[in-house]
Amino acid sequence: MNHVDLKKVRELKAIKYIEPDQVVHATLPRKKSENDVGRVRIPEDGHETTDGRVHIPEEGNENQGEHMTVPEDGSEVQASPPWGLARVSHELKPDFTRVNDYWYNQNDGLGVDVYVVDTGINIKHVEFQGRAVWGATIPDGDKDEDGNGHGTHVAGTISAKTFGVAKKANTVAVKVLRSNGSGSMSDVLKGIEWVAKDHVQKNQGEDSIQAPAPYKRTGNKKSVANMSLGGGKSDALDRAVDGAVSVGVHFAVAAGNDNADACNISSCLQKVCTVLATTINDDRATFPTGAMFQILSTWIGSNTANNTISGTSMASPHVAGVIAAYVSRVDSGWDTLTPAQLKLKLINVAVKNVIKGMPKGSGTKNFLVYNSAPVHEHESVSKKGDGESL
Repeated sequence: MNHVDLKKVRELKAIKYIEPDQVVHATLPRKKSENDVGRVRIPEDGHETTDGRVHIPEEGNENQGEHMTVPEDGSEVQASPPWGLARVSHELKPDFTRVNDYWYNQNDGLGVDVYVVDTGINIKHVEFQGRAVWGATIPDGDKDEDGNGHGTHVAGTISAKTFGVAKKANTVAVKVLRSNGSGSMSDVLKGIEWVAKDHVQKNQGEDSIQAPAPYKRTGNKKSVANMSLGGGKSDALDRAVDGAVSVGVHFAVAAGNDNADACNISSCLQKVCTVLATTINDDRATFPTGAMFQILSTWIGSNTANNTISGTSMASPHVAGVIAAYVSRVDSGWDTLTPAQLKLKLINVAVKNVIKGMPKGSGTKNFLVYNSAPVHEHESVSKKGDGESL
């Protein structure tokens, strides 16, 4: 568009503002180096390939997949989970040398759809147990598949049976980035619009996607969206997210890996959860961080592939999973909360001021997410440590 045409468009009463399109990318993890040898957690019954991917049999990893129901309160415990799961279920920071388990409610995520606005999802991966479905492919001419892996990894942290926070949630692929991990802001906006419309249609009884019957919910249907994307500030993106939130979609978004103040980026909206990363030692993550913030989750290449990567992309889905868990707990009343109300509840139950290395005067809050699952051992009643920052 030339300057003359641009001026004419700006003068139209129907046009509020114009901004240039821009490149958006997955918040990329650090590249694996020779120094990382031995840091990837390889299941005893699996193997690592030369590309760094870890493969496990369809029945899952014996150590990381062991779940035990605690009958008196309906909670479950997963032994030796990925450390991020253990972290979000303990108020006190676990001593990972002796305490490494994940406590959660057995129906966490049931009936909740979590939209993964990303590179797509390997929906046939055995870890999703049929609960991952394809929603929309936004880039013109692209395939209904994840050719990158980023979106699949994010989805696994949200809902995979071994690696996921909310193990009964459905994940919905909303592909806005191509296989190289990049895309356009205009496609991201279209993806968010699709999420909002799909959420509204579901609550009008018009499901455009189909989850397996055991994981469906009748009545008011809850939706969560995760965006682990990086790009410049965009008023259009702010308005799109705010519009989706206004119809009831809960959002978790990654703050990015450049250590900037989270409120300098477009994801700093009052009604969404903007997520920074922490390490296994409750330090603010700076990238590259090596083994201190490497998260194992689902991957592409096969239906059992897994990979270990790091970044705020990996922190945000922990929070999205916790949100899905909370809004699925119909007996608690949390399922009736608006996104703004739920964010306040998350802040109220979060553990305060335990993240080390937070920049002073940045305005970024020092809150760590907590899933409020009952924990029966090695816990104190005082709140002193937990999860990812909101």
